[in-house]
Amino acid sequence: MSFEDSLQSTMSSTCSFLFFSFTFLFSIFSLLIYISRIKPWCNCNTCKSYLTMNWSKNFTNLCDYYTHLLQNSRTGTIHIHVLANTITSNPQNVEHILKTNFNNYPKGKPFSAILGDLLGRGIFNADGDSWKFQRKMASLELGSVAIRSYAMELVTEEIKTRLIPIIATNIENNETCLDLQDILRRFSFDNICKFSFGLDPCCLVPSLPVSNLANAFDLASKLSAERAMTASPLIWKMKRFFNVGSEKKLRESIKVVNDLTNEMIKQRREIGFDSRNDLLSRFMGSLNVNDDEYLRDIVVSFLLAGRDTIASALTGFFILLSKNPNVEAKIRVELDRVMDPVHECATFEQTREMHYVTAAIYESMRLFPPIQFDSKYAIEDDVLPDGTLVRKGSRVTYHPYAMGRMEKIWGPDCLEFKPERWLKDGVFVPKCPFKYPVFQAGLRVCLGKELAIVEMKSVVAALVRRFDVRVVEPNRDIRFAPGLTATFRGGLPIKVYERTYNAKI
Repeated sequence: MSFEDSLQSTMSSTCSFLFFSFTFLFSIFSLLIYISRIKPWCNCNTCKSYLTMNWSKNFTNLCDYYTHLLQNSRTGTIHIHVLANTITSNPQNVEHILKTNFNNYPKGKPFSAILGDLLGRGIFNADGDSWKFQRKMASLELGSVAIRSYAMELVTEEIKTRLIPIIATNIENNETCLDLQDILRRFSFDNICKFSFGLDPCCLVPSLPVSNLANAFDLASKLSAERAMTASPLIWKMKRFFNVGSEKKLRESIKVVNDLTNEMIKQRREIGFDSRNDLLSRFMGSLNVNDDEYLRDIVVSFLLAGRDTIASALTGFFILLSKNPNVEAKIRVELDRVMDPVHECATFEQTREMHYVTAAIYESMRLFPPIQFDSKYAIEDDVLPDGTLVRKGSRVTYHPYAMGRMEKIWGPDCLEFKPERWLKDGVFVPKCPFKYPVFQAGLRVCLGKELAIVEMKSVVAALVRRFDVRVVEPNRDIRFAPGLTATFRGGLPIKVYERTYNAKI
């Protein structure tokens, strides 16, 4: 080796050493700054319980611990100092955050960073002008008669050709249990992929195949959510920089999602999209842009919104229905009155007449909201209506899961599954969205709300009318798995029986 080569090798090694030394020291410095900001030495009982996991001795889930704290708070608001997080269940505070002082509470950069690799610049990860533009476009598309009819066609076809047959097949082999949560996740994934991409992943065909796309999307959602649970964002950012551990798995799973999305966009550009009704085609026609990454971000956001939330809401519904046969009986009375006896699936017009079913679905989401909490970040110092001081840059969280269990909001029967609380003279009457922010509220209210409700009503009508769905262990403790949406740990094992009354259909 020549002297020049030796010198070059030495300099390269020295530069590498200096770079990684600087990176390490900068990370230590940033960590110390972060530690000084969150004050992990806070000695209040709440922070000590959170840091030591002592809460888990008395509560199955962290959301139940927060509910307990909020129930015992005079204002319905608590502070987790070590997280710089203000959590509220006060409807006046929720209205202030989501409507009155909306501009002061965007998603914020910390949230955008956590979900940025998965959602990019999509509507659920955007603020400001980008969010306004995407919301306007989405509102125009989702509000059209054509897109609503298309969505209803997809749901009806999936119920008729896959959901009902797979449930009916289980009756013939009733020695084994069926995981209803898994079935509903497959059902909703098939639907949202066809609706978003025009792609059928065939997750609910009889063999119940493993879907690389579904698994990659689930893993990406789970690992993205776990970023928010780390003691410091520096931890996952360093892992991402070195491409190790969970961040390596996240990158690999997002690549699977990206590869398929990019291929679908490429196909649309080649074959045209004017005659297709899926969201990707409609957005490509409306936006008239060549930014494939932007299109990918938009569609993946809708994929996230429509997959897990529907399945989570329906899983919670059947857990509660299994414990309340009186509600099930009333649902069947309404379905027999509204639906044609010889048809398995309801029409869109028939779903509009299902007031009790609608009330039961809203009531189940009061107790088991698909999104248990939502956070914003304050741009400037603020004071909430209950007198709580919010510092600039701090996190503010409203908690639908806890709010659904508040006696101050819903009365002494707040823990009961009671659809009648949503009815007036037999007609469904919605509640104030700020006491029931399951679909958010104010300017960020969910644009797909009506589509989601119709899909859930269609599933409930098809299954409850024909089958007796019985949870195998109805009194087991509910445990939630980490994720962006509420997922029930261990699934939902059920036994299914054909109803004698409807056996002739």
